[in-house]
Amino acid sequence: MSWDFETDPAFQEKLDWADEFVRAEIEPLDLVWPDRVFTPLDDTLRKVVDPLKQEVRRQKLWATHLGPDLGGEGYGQLKLALLNEILGRSMWAPVVFGCQAPDTGNAEIIAHYGTPEQKERYLRPLLDGEIFSCYSMTEPQGGSDPTMFTTRAVKDGDEWVINGWKFFSSNARTSSFLIVMAVTNPDVSAHQGMSMFLVPTDTLGVNIVRNVGLAGEAEDEGSHALIHYEDARVPAEALLGGEGQAFAIAQTRLGGGRIHHAMRTVGHAKKALDMMCERALSRETQGELLAKKQFVQGYIADSYAQLAQFRLFVLYTAWTIDKYNDYRKVRKDIAAVKVLMPGVLHDIAWRALQVHGALGASNEMPFARMMLGASVLGLADGPTEVHKVTVAKQVLRDYRPSDDLWPTEHLPKKRAAARAKYAEFLEHEVGNL
Repeated sequence: MSWDFETDPAFQEKLDWADEFVRAEIEPLDLVWPDRVFTPLDDTLRKVVDPLKQEVRRQKLWATHLGPDLGGEGYGQLKLALLNEILGRSMWAPVVFGCQAPDTGNAEIIAHYGTPEQKERYLRPLLDGEIFSCYSMTEPQGGSDPTMFTTRAVKDGDEWVINGWKFFSSNARTSSFLIVMAVTNPDVSAHQGMSMFLVPTDTLGVNIVRNVGLAGEAEDEGSHALIHYEDARVPAEALLGGEGQAFAIAQTRLGGGRIHHAMRTVGHAKKALDMMCERALSRETQGELLAKKQFVQGYIADSYAQLAQFRLFVLYTAWTIDKYNDYRKVRKDIAAVKVLMPGVLHDIAWRALQVHGALGASNEMPFARMMLGASVLGLADGPTEVHKVTVAKQVLRDYRPSDDLWPTEHLPKKRAAARAKYAEFLEHEVGNL
């Protein structure tokens, strides 16, 4: 088996095109319409964004991870990772390329578990970029621990009636539908008694109480909804997958979401490193460039090494997903990548902020927002601490306890065994002395 760290030339040409396209045509959208990323297009935005999407399709880079039957190119996760390194620089780029969160994960589970009718109603317009979706899972009292969830869905004739509270349902205010995780059988374990439902956002009884923002955003101007489901009725065919399958569906959805976040984080962190290096070569203090200062050189070296290690891990994990086509078999590495992700972005953004001085701490540079984003990444799709436990448990499965009082690598024990193995030669040596 050979090792090859090069991208095939044909796809590298596409990446080169995407790099220039994002820089010239999409990054300006981040500055003009930063708050419209997950908003359905009005007439003005459509005139700007639709031609960009068409050009992406013409280049065969639209929703590349999906198969042709779903409008993608079937390139898989590894090529998506390489593309996402570029798209991660821009808020708008994933939308223009048809691979934005949370819609990629939501589309994946509808494609896998949805009925033909559900795919036609929700998946097709979602893949076309005409609507947005929301994954409504987290609850105020339970955080991201599904075993603590209390939102109920009860069968009433040909309908399901949903009651309960959901918190941090991202993009609910601009979404056309929500994927809601609810308890359908409280008499069995949460792993068997929860189901998922496709719920139109305008359903009577879906009440967005407030839209929580991140630090620094105005009250009720955020995009993470607190939702009260109050006798919200949906038809029986709103059930996604089988009854009691929520946990299996969630693993499919969250596994993809986590690795896609990591792919984009590579590009986001690389942007911070680029800005740090430019500043180091542009700014003088105490008679010389910042690039000559050893502290700054240390920042650059640490950032480069940290990002290079993380990037290779992300690419390896994406390659493994393509190989097995089963997120469960890659669970350990996905969790490990998720653990590393917030630290990589935070550390590099913090160093870049330091090199920029007071300007770096201002709202005229993006570093504070990047650091806050890193904190969010440490919580989204499960907190870092939970993923560390997952990694540890998965790693320990490959080990066995010592069957002796002393550790396997205890030197006196190993030395005695080695001497016993070569006893006749050692006796011969002694005899010749």
